[in-house]
Amino acid sequence: MDIRLEAIRHAYGDTEVLQDISLAIPAGRIVCLVGPSGCGKSTLLRFIGGLERPMEGRVLQIGAPPEGCLNPLTFVFQDFALLPWRTVQGNISLVLEDHGIRGKRARAIIDDVLARTRLSDFASALPKQLSGGMKQRVAIARALAVNPAVMLMDEPLSALDSQTRELLMDDLITLWTRQPFTSVYVTHNLAEAVRLGHRIVVLSRRPGRICEVVEIEKPLAERLYADPDLDEVQRHLWEMMRDEARAAEEELIDV
Repeated sequence: MDIRLEAIRHAYGDTEVLQDISLAIPAGRIVCLVGPSGCGKSTLLRFIGGLERPMEGRVLQIGAPPEGCLNPLTFVFQDFALLPWRTVQGNISLVLEDHGIRGKRARAIIDDVLARTRLSDFASALPKQLSGGMKQRVAIARALAVNPAVMLMDEPLSALDSQTRELLMDDLITLWTRQPFTSVYVTHNLAEAVRLGHRIVVLSRRPGRICEVVEIEKPLAERLYADPDLDEVQRHLWEMMRDEARAAEEELIDV
């Protein structure tokens, strides 16, 4: 299932947040949204996920979701959003219970996503027993359990330390390589964007407009830490964003 945004515009009161956003999100690709603080990245993600509606424009879902899809669109948040009284498998089973899936069928799905995210040995652990990186793996496993058409990821690694962030990027690349998924991935971190994104959409400061769409053809599995090709793309992105980021910071301070 593809996602298409057509002429999205939105404002909160007198503050215009997004302006004339048209974008294609093809199936089986990770599309990263980057831009200065306050440029509307997370707002755009909420429009795609149906949590809010834009003042103008529309979000279209093109084609059918994958076979066995329970939720066409599902979110992975920065704060993990795990229930502290449920075990790892209990947190994952929650999204299946909403669809009336229990027993052997639920067990098979849970075992599959635990294996895919390397969490099988932690099925009975509580969130308080897990590191930040492990908690985010549980959140990703929970999202995968509903076999979504599109995963909407809102700065999922920003709360983690640099080493854990690198490990989670490796995990996401491994997951995608074994079974490609579609994702819209919001991040402030340009290193994340060039490591994970097939397509990087650069937004201007508020009101957010698309400045450039950068395609990276290098396969995810071949993108290594400290990769010169990716470093060059990252430099290009920063050179394009630097003045916008500085102006956005000054605007936020003035508010």
